Amino acid sequence: MNEKKKQQYFTKGLLNWYRTSDRPMPWKGEKNPYLIWLSEIILQQTRVEQGLPYYERFKAKYPTVIDLANAPEDELMKLWEGLGYYSRARNLHATAKIIATEYKGIFPKDYKTILSLKGVGPYTAAAIASFAYGLPHAVVDGNVYRVLSRYFGIDLAIDSTIGKKEFTKLAGAVLDVTDPGVYNQAIMDFGATYCTPKAPKCGHCNLKKSCVAFQEKAIAKYPFKSKKLKKRTRYFNFLVVEDAKSQVLIEKRTGKDIWQQLYQFPLIETEVATNEDALKNQDLFKAILKSTGLKSLVPSKPFSQMLSHQKIVAVFWKIKIAKHKNDAKSDRKIIASTDLENYAFPRVIDLFLQDKTLYLDMR
Repeated sequence: MNEKKKQQYFTKGLLNWYRTSDRPMPWKGEKNPYLIWLSEIILQQTRVEQGLPYYERFKAKYPTVIDLANAPEDELMKLWEGLGYYSRARNLHATAKIIATEYKGIFPKDYKTILSLKGVGPYTAAAIASFAYGLPHAVVDGNVYRVLSRYFGIDLAIDSTIGKKEFTKLAGAVLDVTDPGVYNQAIMDFGATYCTPKAPKCGHCNLKKSCVAFQEKAIAKYPFKSKKLKKRTRYFNFLVVEDAKSQVLIEKRTGKDIWQQLYQFPLIETEVATNEDALKNQDLFKAILKSTGLKSLVPSKPFSQMLSHQKIVAVFWKIKIAKHKNDAKSDRKIIASTDLENYAFPRVIDLFLQDKTLYLDMR
């Protein structure tokens, strides 16, 4: 079978599979570009099972792009809480504002303009363009890399420049231009439910006879990556400073680091896990606790959170003081501990707050 016929056979077989294996999703068949965009941003680096409730909540809270544009930032971040990769939420908000103002609330209708929007890459732009407007642009994501690399036996690294270029070219060649939206949904569903990373359903696959990976018994070989991500470990010491009125200190993360625009307790980061004596010698500890009447200092058990490129190990130092001092120069807030639920925190802080063995009020 020559390459052209193999490509045609793949497209036909994939669409035949999709006609009998379609999995229901609330955004399938959706033509509203705003809702398509919303679902795609939420599902980036997120499992469908996890993202679905968030999509439903965002859709109900912000039914139009103008509603989203007008949302208070803290409200939006709180609604996003738990999804991770918070830059997606910030970009979502920024782009909604652009569409509301520069495009008068009307979503762009051509691929290049969609691609120019903040937080929208080639995959998301292709999804919006094909699903909403029937434009012939192929999606290329992890599912597509896996399906194409296995079926066509491509051993180019998917994280290399040449590999990305070749896969994008092939994805366009096998795209059904007569109904690109259906084709794109088909290949994504196929990768998510059949041609999975582990334990793919090869025995039931109607493409197995012409699948290189299956015929060579080399399923695990594909797709190929050239780089292995090295994760670093960071040690966070959060100061949970509570006064006699059960008020605590919080602050917003505004630097160019993880968790931008989320709230946290005052933080001291150390190179390794630290102890009480070392913590007390930190300048930030001294500055925050000076003249407050320190009564007790108790560490929590370690809590951890895995991110794409690092592991966070956090200890929460529960500190009892007599009274918070007013510091006009500080951006920190003094709030009632009962109001903590109204603020968006990183996952590791949520784990601490949800731990039923811990109590903020330490009187």
